Amino acid sequence: MTEVTNSSGSQWLSREEMDAARERLPILYVDAVPVRVDDHGVVTAVGLLLRIGEDGQVKRALVSGRVLYHERVRSALLRHLEKDLGPLALPRVPAAPQPFTIAEYFPTPGVTPFHDPRQHAVSLAYVVPVEGDCAPQQDALELTWFTPDEVREAAVLAELANGQSALVVQALAHLGV
Repeated sequence: MTEVTNSSGSQWLSREEMDAARERLPILYVDAVPVRVDDHGVVTAVGLLLRIGEDGQVKRALVSGRVLYHERVRSALLRHLEKDLGPLALPRVPAAPQPFTIAEYFPTPGVTPFHDPRQHAVSLAYVVPVEGDCAPQQDALELTWFTPDEVREAAVLAELANGQSALVVQALAHLGV
């Protein structure tokens, strides 16, 4: 899960305030699985980002980030998709998006498949078709498109951080792919 800034470019909470909040309450996030679909709506590719984590390791990741105070979930999804995939990605987020699942990230490993050592986070997870040209932005090093079969390979799933491989598998099952 990545650091978030508001539209003016400043952090919405100072580092100290965010650390204090993380110690006391769950933080709301969105996770997005970007996909390419054909003319019939069938998923042809799943996009995974490559990032350098806080521990210095290079890992694959989904589009992910916090929902800001007084921000609609749809707006948060669009903001994070543009932040990670670039302004020409053209994501198709419906007017009233519905998550395919809810992921709870705990600081204690093993409570759920999802782990975030910094905090207890609740993430609404979405599959988002993307039609435009994607160019990784900010802390995303690259975006790789995998076929549904390729993304299910154990080696690819093992590259995903914090249990996000479970979200990819759930997304594909949700889509019937």
